[in-house]
Amino acid sequence: MKVEIWSDYVCPFCYIGKRKFELALEKFAHKDQIETVFRSFELDPGADANAGRSTYSMLASKYGMSLEQAKQTTAGVAQQAAAVGLDFQFEGMVETNTFDSHRLVQFAAVQGKGKQMSERLFKAYFTEVVNIGERSRLTGLAAEVGLDEKAVTEMLNSGDYSEVVRAEEEEGSRLGIRGVPFYVIDRKYAVSGAQASEVFLDTLNKAWEEKHPSLIRVNEGDPGAVCSDGVCAPDANQPK
Repeated sequence: MKVEIWSDYVCPFCYIGKRKFELALEKFAHKDQIETVFRSFELDPGADANAGRSTYSMLASKYGMSLEQAKQTTAGVAQQAAAVGLDFQFEGMVETNTFDSHRLVQFAAVQGKGKQMSERLFKAYFTEVVNIGERSRLTGLAAEVGLDEKAVTEMLNSGDYSEVVRAEEEEGSRLGIRGVPFYVIDRKYAVSGAQASEVFLDTLNKAWEEKHPSLIRVNEGDPGAVCSDGVCAPDANQPK
């Protein structure tokens, strides 16, 4: 069963939602049969990776609030993050562009490191206040998850995976995704936002049951009988 997650690496609720989804997955009986794929979504494609504007200033400008209100808002988000074991550090966090981050995850996925790269980017941005719009920082983070630095540098300096990122963003748009995080399960069920882990678990169970319906045995009879209630089974005493 495939779970596709549209998210952005500067979206706090994407990281919080990721943790809640992972908590649900740990309780899911068939977790080893789930394929998780991270899809690209940019909250602000026009953001300047080198502007140096603080997250507080960005929020104040975007939502027409004061810096103090922005700090209060992020404090509430940090509390939600702490509830799932994440230590958000909004102080010192800066606005950045995530296009190269998404390209990097696409590259990492081909190397079998997509999930590790996604986690490293989230942690770097939200808990280590790393500007993940800087290619040199991305290269270092990629090396930490086992990717070749030279290959990553060459990829980032090229246009590789740009079309893949744009295609996923367009696909998300066609699916009606206007905000993230957004989870699509087997292209049939969708969960929007950083929902409670119970919501994710219920949805996973529902999707699995629909894909793999259980047989309901009625009036099975004596399990030791060769034939009972219209059901015949092989005689255990017969030679194989």
